[in-house]
Amino acid sequence: IIPRIRHSAWAGSFLDGVNVAALGLIAAVTWDLARAAYIDWFTILIGLIAAGMLFRFKLSSVWLVLFGGGMGFLSALWR
Repeated sequence: IIPRIRHSAWAGSFLDGVNVAALGLIAAVTWDLARAAYIDWFTILIGLIAAGMLFRFKLSSVWLVLFGGGMGFLSALWR
């Protein structure tokens, strides 16, 4: 049914607007979460290392979650 709706000029434009609105909401939520999560230099460093590992080595997000949890645990022990 979606390809048939896409051929309609009005409905296709509406669906394009819905896609743009969803992307805007995703970007806004990502920005708010990043501002809440990155509160000091240590969390920023963990985020940069995780992003580097993700893009350089194409790691699974499971490993990144384990890495972040381990760094958070070490951070709690350190303080």
